[in-house]
Amino acid sequence: MRTPRPPRHGVVMTQAVPEQPLLRGRRPWSNRTSPRSDIIAAVLLFLGEAAVLVWATLDYVLQTWAAQDNQDEIDAADLANIAWMEHFVYVVLALAVLSALSRAPWTLVSHLLTAFLVTMLFTGAQHDYEVGHPDPAATPTVRYTPCLSGSGKCH
Repeated sequence: MRTPRPPRHGVVMTQAVPEQPLLRGRRPWSNRTSPRSDIIAAVLLFLGEAAVLVWATLDYVLQTWAAQDNQDEIDAADLANIAWMEHFVYVVLALAVLSALSRAPWTLVSHLLTAFLVTMLFTGAQHDYEVGHPDPAATPTVRYTPCLSGSGKCH
């Protein structure tokens, strides 16, 4: 058997740097989520989001009922419900982005469906509020005097 030769004088020996282990398995987007856990997460999150939405809607209905025809309190409850739904849409969309990063397609579809539903409810609530509260009519200014005679020849 041969014995290793000693290094020559003046020659620098280098050692190979060990390769860094890949971080593939450590990031959520590195591997696709298994279909079973994806479907379970999608169903549970959809049911949880639906429960939160039903709870908030019940809260809004009870606030409106408790106002007992006090229009200021009803308007405040309407605006609070609209603001809550807007923030809920943002949260659901953020969860959709996280599920897309986790490569969980069923969970992504579940979140997008929930976001679509809440967006439709949100848009309907805004529309109802705006229809019930039209902009006030323009008031006449000093430069404009409305012609109330009906003839159209006021000046």
